[in-house]
Amino acid sequence: MPFEQLHLVVPDRLATEDFILRPITADDAESDHAAVMESRHYLRRWEQSSWPTDDFTVGANREDLAGLERRHADGRAFTYTVVDPAEVECLGCVYLMSTDARMFTEADIAPLGDHRWDDYQAAVYFWVRQSRLGTSMDRALLDTLRIWLDRDWGFEGYLLVTNEEFTQQVELIEQTDLRRRFVIAEAGKSGRYLGYA
Repeated sequence: MPFEQLHLVVPDRLATEDFILRPITADDAESDHAAVMESRHYLRRWEQSSWPTDDFTVGANREDLAGLERRHADGRAFTYTVVDPAEVECLGCVYLMSTDARMFTEADIAPLGDHRWDDYQAAVYFWVRQSRLGTSMDRALLDTLRIWLDRDWGFEGYLLVTNEEFTQQVELIEQTDLRRRFVIAEAGKSGRYLGYA
């Protein structure tokens, strides 16, 4: 079911001792761009695309973020920037998408076992800037996201999704009690996406 029909109470922010999650806006273009460009080599594997290109500009990023901001305001999909407690440095990003999104309706989704795609309302993606991967911030963010999604969002079910070629994140997720439920193949992408619950 599309997010607009779920009547979600969308959290404004989540603050921990180490980071804050809040809706991303076009005003975050410079700090987000710095994190994206630092992490561009693994983001290309995660995205399964050429994004971000080496010549990706702050201006182009501002346009992208304006689109994400509109989708968030309209309740179609939700994007949160992850920032340090002073809200100066971007540390990563979190995306929540409906499992009815076009990218999924056009994909080849194979369940592992007797799991049903319709039992899940949201697909959640996240990334942490490359310089923070060595600090275990990705694990802290993953653990925090799971608590936040269970406690504050009210989804009947959600999946954490990553790409099989982003092996660091696959290993991170598989160190938890989450298990692969679906393999998602999108046309034109060499790596498959993995859905965990």
